[in-house]
Amino acid sequence: MKTVPQITAQEAAALVPDGAVMMSGGFGMTGNPVHLFHALAERAVRNLTLISNNVGEPGLGGGRLLRNGQLKRAIGSFYTSNPEAVAAAQSGALDVKLIPQGTLAEAIRAGGAGIGGFYTPTAAGTVLAGDDTKTINGKEYVFVPALRADVAFIRAYRADTAGNLVYRMTERNFNPLMATAADIVIAEVEEIVAVGELSPDEIVTSGNFVDYLVQAHTTLEELGTSANVASSRRPVDETRMNMARRALAELKRGDVVNLGIGIPTLVADLISVENGLILHTENGMLGVGPAPESGGAMDYPVNAGKQPVTALPGSSYFDSALSFAMIRGGHVDAAIMGGLQVDEGANLANWAVPGEPLLGVGGAMDLATGAKRLIITMTHTAKGGEPKIVPSLTLPLTARNAVNTVITDLAVFKFPDGQLTLVDLMPGATLEQVRASTSAAFQERL
Repeated sequence: MKTVPQITAQEAAALVPDGAVMMSGGFGMTGNPVHLFHALAERAVRNLTLISNNVGEPGLGGGRLLRNGQLKRAIGSFYTSNPEAVAAAQSGALDVKLIPQGTLAEAIRAGGAGIGGFYTPTAAGTVLAGDDTKTINGKEYVFVPALRADVAFIRAYRADTAGNLVYRMTERNFNPLMATAADIVIAEVEEIVAVGELSPDEIVTSGNFVDYLVQAHTTLEELGTSANVASSRRPVDETRMNMARRALAELKRGDVVNLGIGIPTLVADLISVENGLILHTENGMLGVGPAPESGGAMDYPVNAGKQPVTALPGSSYFDSALSFAMIRGGHVDAAIMGGLQVDEGANLANWAVPGEPLLGVGGAMDLATGAKRLIITMTHTAKGGEPKIVPSLTLPLTARNAVNTVITDLAVFKFPDGQLTLVDLMPGATLEQVRASTSAAFQERL
């Protein structure tokens, strides 16, 4: 059995040359190799390309490289949560290539498996689709080339001296994929043990993928907004809770359900064991429970909203590629997501905020395309009073002909026989309000 060299974070940073293409694991700051990033930030290394889901939080992880001006390009799925990344993209200091989250995971997996690329239905017809498309069985697919890197920084919980890696809860995310897809793989871990102390059943990444080990302990301060439950809690009004309750009523016992951020997240706190629902979060968990009373990402798994949650009996953890394979493969019964616009053709726009740079698609396109049923929760009008249920989209498309149900603060719409149809009014709303606030043509079945 080989022995993988154990080095310091500073020695690891010295292996990254100017102009390197890097991969970094992590979803937010969960499973983020923060110590390797911070050591690299101390070096005069520039013109780096970083392939990662996000760039970290301001001054944390890859966010420290960004603040130093060391990043030239970023390839990933979600940057809007870091205002410094938004500012850098707007000024031209950072070149951003946005890829849907599931596509990003699969492109890394393909790169590590020696596959040149693949076709996916995600992003078909959107501004993120490339020119290489193909119709397969009557459905449009987009070609995506594989991704590889010169160096990968990854984070694991435990390692043995042979480089075998064990991950903790939702810290898995992109890390096992990136371990396969770089010429040099450096794993930052909490603990290194002797060969034989890890059970083969718990090893996720085998040592033949790992070139160097760095032992480093993560502190609460290095977990950013996921550090504790209190930092992720927000006040909730009754209108939003009514929408969450109505969304819950759309679900059936035994459904596997993905909840987006915002209003959909509220549904999780309404679910009881009696509902018989199984919650999926795209960063790698099935069987999500409600938020804990206290604690944080050191103690609990984290959901896609980067909030600590509990794990119900029978829960499981997995990497991001498997998570999105569940979604695209039809193994998620329903997705509840936020929306910016829905039109008469059941088309959805929900990832590009008006007036803001296009920097945060996340898993929206994958979920909207892959879930068996798509339930959208949103306010009926925008802040300026403009209708969100419209004849045709004016905002960038997320997915075509994908929406099954729309729940707003005023009404519930469905698409029987492909027709936008009002089926219910929300508490306190009137039919006159709905008609006055909806620019799309709709039928009524109240």
